[in-house]
Amino acid sequence: MKQPGPTGKRKQDHLDLCLDGQAAAFRGRGNGLADYDFVHDALPELDLEAIDLSTDFLGHHLRLPLIISSMTGGGNDSARLNRTLARCANEIGCAIAVGSQRAMLEDPDLAHSFRIREHAPDVPVFGNLGAVQLNAGYGIDECLRAVEEIEADGLFIHLNSLQEALQPEGDTDFSGLVDKLASLTADLPFPVLLKTCGNGWSTRSVRKLTGLPLAAIEASGAGGTSWARVESRRQEDAQHEALFGDFGESTADSILAVRQGLPDLPLIASGGIADGVDVARALALGADLAGLARPLLQVADRGEDELLRRLEGIGRELQIACFYTGTASVNELDQGVLRPRRGDGNQDPGRA
Repeated sequence: MKQPGPTGKRKQDHLDLCLDGQAAAFRGRGNGLADYDFVHDALPELDLEAIDLSTDFLGHHLRLPLIISSMTGGGNDSARLNRTLARCANEIGCAIAVGSQRAMLEDPDLAHSFRIREHAPDVPVFGNLGAVQLNAGYGIDECLRAVEEIEADGLFIHLNSLQEALQPEGDTDFSGLVDKLASLTADLPFPVLLKTCGNGWSTRSVRKLTGLPLAAIEASGAGGTSWARVESRRQEDAQHEALFGDFGESTADSILAVRQGLPDLPLIASGGIADGVDVARALALGADLAGLARPLLQVADRGEDELLRRLEGIGRELQIACFYTGTASVNELDQGVLRPRRGDGNQDPGRA
């Protein structure tokens, strides 16, 4: 087997840490979704089995409002895991995105680990490149290659400034990216989605996106995978891990920030989402889809059958949460089915 170059080796390091239990997880905080309780409807006037979990996203019909979020590609184990994830996404009817394709563009021999279209012919597939690479010579041609070579339906551009700052080999010139993103997204012939990588969106950062012709945004907030922790552990730097490992805007706060600033832009919520109840809370707060990455990656490592059962379980949990709140369709979930959790654990009896 050909040995991967520096980027491919880094991707394998990332994958190994993400598969290692909770080594990559946030420690001192959750994603904020558990700060909200569901409002019970004792007379839902619904048939549980008739609750509609399907939705439309960027012109694609999904049987579940989920995306298997960007995580892997380029490492030795990536091809196997991406195939498993893709087959299950196709079977369950959810979208899927690959990890950063920089390794593939640098070394075409790694492209096979990203090519999942044959395993997911019926669902949307998205490519992925880092925004900072626009300051390192990437442009239209690289974005076209990333999408065309894996037959993707669109491209995620990811923002990961803290992660890059903690990499000895990191790219840290993030200047001028708003203008470059504006030009890029206007010129590309497919949907461009912008995402964070576990540090979320603040109101301040969302304001900078006003006017960008984005197709969608992913609010990957704090509470799930901490890429600051991953990079610190790669370097065995306990000081940086302690200082920066829990940095980030929570997933819940990120959803609200995006919805306030960009109310009409399709929104994916991710970051610490692990089950159907989390999905329901995220959708009710304002997301259109929920994204899961590391929890599904770890299950995928144990086999396709187990991953498919977990995805089916997430769908059932989401269905039960809708039933509890008297909601006939995931598209009807809104903030009216939630209440902020009281600090003393008591419920607010006045909320109807």
